[in-house]
Amino acid sequence: MAIPETLTAPQQRHRQTDRLRRLPIRQIVCLIPFVLVALWAVGNWSLVADGVSRLGGADTGWLLMGVVVTGLCWVAASCVRQGTIMERLPIARLLASQFAAGAANHLLPAGLGAHVVTLRFLRGCGIPLERSTAALALYSLVEAIARIGLLVSLVLAFPGALRLDELAPTGRAVLTVVVIAAVVIAVVAIVLFAAERLRRIIGSFLRTALTDARALHKKPSRTLALWGGAVAFPLLQGGVLVCVALALGLPVPWYYIVVAYLAASTVAGMIPAPGGIGSVEPALAVALVMVGAPLVVATATVLGFRFLTVWLPLLPGVAMLAALVRWRVL
Repeated sequence: MAIPETLTAPQQRHRQTDRLRRLPIRQIVCLIPFVLVALWAVGNWSLVADGVSRLGGADTGWLLMGVVVTGLCWVAASCVRQGTIMERLPIARLLASQFAAGAANHLLPAGLGAHVVTLRFLRGCGIPLERSTAALALYSLVEAIARIGLLVSLVLAFPGALRLDELAPTGRAVLTVVVIAAVVIAVVAIVLFAAERLRRIIGSFLRTALTDARALHKKPSRTLALWGGAVAFPLLQGGVLVCVALALGLPVPWYYIVVAYLAASTVAGMIPAPGGIGSVEPALAVALVMVGAPLVVATATVLGFRFLTVWLPLLPGVAMLAALVRWRVL
């Protein structure tokens, strides 16, 4: 029989002090996304002002439709997360965790914030650490394959959507990329060759990931959730952009706008900025101009898209993140 822990008065005061010290840190971390957004807005104030003035006359019905499609994006993300795990996850908590992960994604670069939230959620559901990390890797791999596959398919279906000749890199740029890739591969190979323990860890991780991936693809419901959600998510995000473009009367076919989104998000994803702030905006504006959108309207469309997908859900997302931490779901 376990003996209940008894604390002296000094120990109780020390524990209460530690709790009070940790609380402000969490609150400060939750404010980081707002600071990042404010810094971007200040640095691009003239652009923001022009875009906001145009958004003031946008069609409200299409903007509301964009809000609905934005909500469906979290459903698609939840489907992908469920598709990476054999066990059935609690639906309500899964949706809440993905909504909170959207806010956490603006705390750390390269999507690490969302992965940290999901990892804590999976661990809270009793999924072992090795399988949880394998699920995160599978999610990233499938999401990238689906996004690039959609982009290639749509470019082949609509070859005039992007003026790819203007994006063709010079010989010097290609040589630079090849050299960087060769150096990275060489460094990774040397590290793996020299560190036996690291090789064992990576080997164990890969075996777990491959075993889980094979088991998941033998279950039709998980395969449909994994790949269906991975395809639906970028299409829904592109749908939000289409709704904003229609609200502003952008004179570009909707499928060209989806191609522009896929191209811009693929390029911006290579820049490890928290939430893509500072990288998605210019990439998306350039892509819209390339498919035939006027610069001013393209800028307003990008601002409206980012408002619906990032800034509008940011405050409730942070609140949900704090609530899930307090309820020990994360």
